[in-house]
Order: sequence, then C-alpha cells, then structure tokens
Amino acid sequence: MKDEYDFSNAKRGAVASSKGKTRITIMLDDVVIEAARAMAESEGYGYQTVINNTLRQALLNTKEKTTAHDQYATVANGGHFREGVTASELKSLEKKLSEVLSEIHRVIEP
Repeated sequence: MKDEYDFSNAKRGAVASSKGKTRITIMLDDVVIEAARAMAESEGYGYQTVINNTLRQALLNTKEKTTAHDQYATVANGGHFREGVTASELKSLEKKLSEVLSEIHRVIEP
C-alpha cells in the first residue's frame, strides 16, 4: 500500500456504471420494502432487484398482452435473471411476484 494517493483527477460517483439503469430516490411504504426484502431473501436477489422486476412485470401486464413465451423472453432478456433460467422457473417467479403485488395492493388500498 502506498503512503500517499493522488486523487486530483478523481471523479465522484459510482465506481461501475449500470448501463440501462438510472439511480433515483423514491419513497415507498414500509410494508412494500418489507415484502420486497422478504421475497428477495427467499429468492436470492437484492430487494431493489425484486422491486424493479415487480414494477417491470406490472408495466408489462398493463401493455397489450403477448404470448407467454414472448413475455418470458422480454423479462429474461432484461438481464436481471441468471443465465439458464427455465420458462417454468420464470412462471413460478411471476406467480410469486403477482402474489406479493396483490398483497401490497391489499395493504395499501383503503
């Protein structure tokens, strides 16, 4: 390790940029964060990835319906799932996301 480092040409910000992603600040209900963290722990993903994938799926479902194969290809090509994930695994995850989203709607709506 050096005794001194030269940071005169250093730049602030993320060390590695996430292409295709934008950092934002968003206020979410505590119950939404708790549900996302619980799901993330059981699925092995970060909770922000769970939130992103849930939002992505909700937005995809509001658009014109496509075939199931096209939906899974669209999500899988987004780069948020491990390589080699099968269609049945994606379908299972979609079902779990849908259940979590339904629970979130149930808790949020009066």
